[in-house]
Amino acid sequence: MPRVSFTPHLGRHVDCPDETLAGTTVRQVLTAYFERHPRVRAYVLDEQGVLRHHVVVFVGGVQARDRNQLSDPVAEDSDVYIMQALSGG
Repeated sequence: MPRVSFTPHLGRHVDCPDETLAGTTVRQVLTAYFERHPRVRAYVLDEQGVLRHHVVVFVGGVQARDRNQLSDPVAEDSDVYIMQALSGG
């Protein structure tokens, strides 16, 4: 099953432990994660259920492209890593 982990920075705001969960898309994996850790959802998704602008998801080391439907495929042995994008000058 895919393994979900978060950047330590996000963990300073809300408890988001690593989990191994079923799912074949980013949406399915995140939905399963949020069922176990509902407080994390607001840090990752906005009110419409799309990725917040400052959040980036990597699946197997490759940045997920679908920020709205979260339809990127997730293989059985994938690592799904969620991080906050950094910006500034």
